[in-house]
Amino acid sequence: MKLVRYGQSGREKPGIVDEDGAIRDLSAHVTDIAGHALTAEGLAAIAAIPTASLPVVTDPGRYGPCVSGTGKFICVGLNYADHAAETGSAIPEEPILFMKATSAITGPNDNVIIPRRSKRTDWEVELGVVIGDEARYVSEADALDHVAGYCLINDVSEREFQAERGGQWTKGKSADSFGPIGPWMVTRDEIVDPQALKMWLSVDGVMRQNGSTKTMIFGVAFLVHYISQFMSLQPGDIISTGTPPGVGLGMKPPVFLLAGQTIRLGIEGLGEQSQLTVDAA
Repeated sequence: MKLVRYGQSGREKPGIVDEDGAIRDLSAHVTDIAGHALTAEGLAAIAAIPTASLPVVTDPGRYGPCVSGTGKFICVGLNYADHAAETGSAIPEEPILFMKATSAITGPNDNVIIPRRSKRTDWEVELGVVIGDEARYVSEADALDHVAGYCLINDVSEREFQAERGGQWTKGKSADSFGPIGPWMVTRDEIVDPQALKMWLSVDGVMRQNGSTKTMIFGVAFLVHYISQFMSLQPGDIISTGTPPGVGLGMKPPVFLLAGQTIRLGIEGLGEQSQLTVDAA
């Protein structure tokens, strides 16, 4: 299933994408794509609804973030061997974890806002993992049972804030609009192998990232297992699993975003995003 949230910011409705690509309204059955709806039981209940019986949304307008009620937005740094190489960093012995503020979450096609005094805003196409059933001290073998599905994420970053303002990565990752997610969440059963997905990102039509989740250092199952040893993972929590090479920071010389540019990105089977960059007011 492809589950979506559509409509005006803060007033999104839940929906499902049918076989013809049309959005069907789920609001008579679930209040949101959040909480219990993301558990195995909740997803089974949605799957049992005859999609053809649901109202067609003729004009969905804006796509919102594909899940709601996210309590934790957990990111993994330097998780692609080829990306670590382009930044001159050593391969991590354990996953590098940091948090992105949930207030950074936006819709997949909403504007990316370049923060005040920013000179080094950067792009990162990433595979997002959405938690379904609570995960606490889970084994790697059982980890994927706790995943509701996957989504596309642009882990927008401000490199100076990230690396030169006291060493706190969260500062460079959490500005408003720095977490576009969607356009939809694809349930786990539809992604045969999350470690074999092509991914790409372009800026103003110039291809910048062209990689695959196969070069992840730590795979999805291991990450869910690993993170659950340090904190419980709840329905709607998101894990952003790292980016392949081609970020602006890794270019020689480095290239960063300016207002008025268009970012496009996609992951095989998970759809595409398109964002216009604008300066903060």
